[in-house]
Amino acid sequence: MNNIVTELVSSFMPIDDELKQILDKVVVVKIFKKGEILLREGELANKYFMISKGCIRSYAIKDGEEKTLDFYIEGQVAVPINYNSETPVASVHYFDCIENTVAAVSNPEYEKEMLQQFPQLATLVPAASEMTSKMMSDYQSSILDFKTTSAEDRYLKLRKERPDLIQRIPQYMLASYLGITPETLSRIRRRLSKK
Repeated sequence: MNNIVTELVSSFMPIDDELKQILDKVVVVKIFKKGEILLREGELANKYFMISKGCIRSYAIKDGEEKTLDFYIEGQVAVPINYNSETPVASVHYFDCIENTVAAVSNPEYEKEMLQQFPQLATLVPAASEMTSKMMSDYQSSILDFKTTSAEDRYLKLRKERPDLIQRIPQYMLASYLGITPETLSRIRRRLSKK
């Protein structure tokens, strides 16, 4: 189960056997049940999740309504929006499991402690920086798409780039993620099926 971290990091940099063995020792893997809330608005945003299996949804509640921000699946990292490794602050959103989920969980204090015990982990800093840059780029692209494209175009892009979500995620959550109602999503799907 710990190999999720090794796989994720190795997509950004080569990892030798010694580092793999260290990661196997230090990575904390947890199993979460479908429906489990991992982070609530107002709680400290001081941990993140590297997903090996399952799906985590990020959402906010505005005027009593859930607004889905993103979905994180296998091979992705769910990091709170205002995560700060220096001085954790309160979360502005929620994380919940929409499937049974297996994830490596980490936080800054644990990472500092492991870095003291295993200085070799410092070689992961460039990969972590690259992963963070990619996540920020993806997030900015997502915001740009949301502000500049139609609901139908957003759905088509989702269907093209993340087709697995279309099958895995309840329609009302997909609609919320796209910024539309479930009824509008149904109309878009019907219209596209006739083309």
